[in-house]
Amino acid sequence: MNRKGRVGKRGEDIACLYLRGQGYKIIARNWRSPFGEIDIIARDGESLVFVEVKTRTSSGFGGPVAALTPRKRGRIITTARAYLSGVESGIAVRFDLIAVEGEVITLYRDAFQVGGTCLLGY
Repeated sequence: MNRKGRVGKRGEDIACLYLRGQGYKIIARNWRSPFGEIDIIARDGESLVFVEVKTRTSSGFGGPVAALTPRKRGRIITTARAYLSGVESGIAVRFDLIAVEGEVITLYRDAFQVGGTCLLGY
């Protein structure tokens, strides 16, 4: 595994531990479809949450939040739809972002919504 892959996996491991501490139940990690990959799928209460994890070792290149581009959000939404096609209907869905920068972990609940609204200002 290359350095980028190791950094990403470490960030996802940290994110899973953090989410569990927040009461989330992890359902799947690195769920793939032909459209893309969801880093973490979890339950938070009655909601099904698709979590994108962005890990950075420094704040260069805009940091982890800036990496959640409109194109990336579109891929996540399309991949989430593929996942949802095989599960119960009518469940509340949310898209969260976890930013891991060094030792700082930030959870952005409901970071963006279907239809293009991004609560992070991007």
